Amino acid sequence: MDCKLAVSLMHDYLDNDLADPQQLELQKHLLDCADCRNYFEKLEHTDMLLYSLTHHATKPSDDLTERIMGMLPQPKRQKAWVKWVRNHPALTAAALFLVVMLFSTISFWSQDTQLVVKSDEFEKLVIEGDTVIIPPDQIITGDITVENGKTKVYGQVNGNVTVIDGELFQASTSHIAGQVKDIDRAMDWIWYKISTLFTDAAYR
Repeated sequence: MDCKLAVSLMHDYLDNDLADPQQLELQKHLLDCADCRNYFEKLEHTDMLLYSLTHHATKPSDDLTERIMGMLPQPKRQKAWVKWVRNHPALTAAALFLVVMLFSTISFWSQDTQLVVKSDEFEKLVIEGDTVIIPPDQIITGDITVENGKTKVYGQVNGNVTVIDGELFQASTSHIAGQVKDIDRAMDWIWYKISTLFTDAAYR
């Protein structure tokens, strides 16, 4: 028997799990090999020490156990909303996106007071201060969007007319072929921006 095999069998020998033939071979090797014999004596001493500690040690008192447990840091209780966020990451991200978009859009809507006019036939419009006028003798082809101003329609519009945060006046002589949208509230403004964004994305 070589030393490597002898060392691997020592633990089984101490636990009485070794077959008789292997026990005899190990004992013979320990008689012939001083190094393995020294190692076995140390291992045997350690095994006896562990046995004595586990079988003769006194059980700690309940008071000592309570004091030790009391000194340990208490686990932090997880708040209910934190648990909900961790369990619903997609809904949380969507809600945060909507909140950010809502506040940014309302802020922009409340601060922007400059007149903005969008039309493919801008030269046919008459602008006086914050008022956009479509004269009775003009025919506008396409959509018209007026932001932060008054809109007076006397002529004909072959398209949609959208007035954002302003006033719309439509004379009896006027004709608008498309839809008329009067947006003057924050939620209407948000919905208009969202629908415009998706419409522009679809036609790009």
